[in-house]
Amino acid sequence: MQTRPPLPPFTLSSATEKVRLAEDGWNSRDPVRVAAAYSEDTRWRNRVEFPVGRAQAQAFLERKWEREHEYRLVKELWVFSEARIAVRFAYEWRDGEGNWFRSYGNENWEFDGAGLMTSRHASINDLPIAEADRKFRWPQGRRPDDHPGLTELGL
Repeated sequence: MQTRPPLPPFTLSSATEKVRLAEDGWNSRDPVRVAAAYSEDTRWRNRVEFPVGRAQAQAFLERKWEREHEYRLVKELWVFSEARIAVRFAYEWRDGEGNWFRSYGNENWEFDGAGLMTSRHASINDLPIAEADRKFRWPQGRRPDDHPGLTELGL
């Protein structure tokens, strides 16, 4: 059986680590890598899409990163319990016409005993921003450890 540590039940330390690992995965923009963190029967709500299963989640991610260019994400732990984690997040991206956006939201996650995410409920709002107003300017990929988080950025 595949496991994705840290495993529930979560502590403050392990929940914080799980959030950062999820952020790192999504910042890779690799749909196969990201989808591997979800159970085979995972259920999502993401805006108006409701992927069911790892294959549909992967297909969703492929479509997402085809239209969201220069994607950079920051996640922050909000609260956790034994097998659930709630996060808030912001990410910046550019569309095909060069327009920049900052997308804000909240996610509720639930995990199985192997540490795979079985459900992901995301609520997201998009705000058009000027290129000069961007706050996430690190090179594509993992957010540097010394880059401020959402609270430090006032987001």
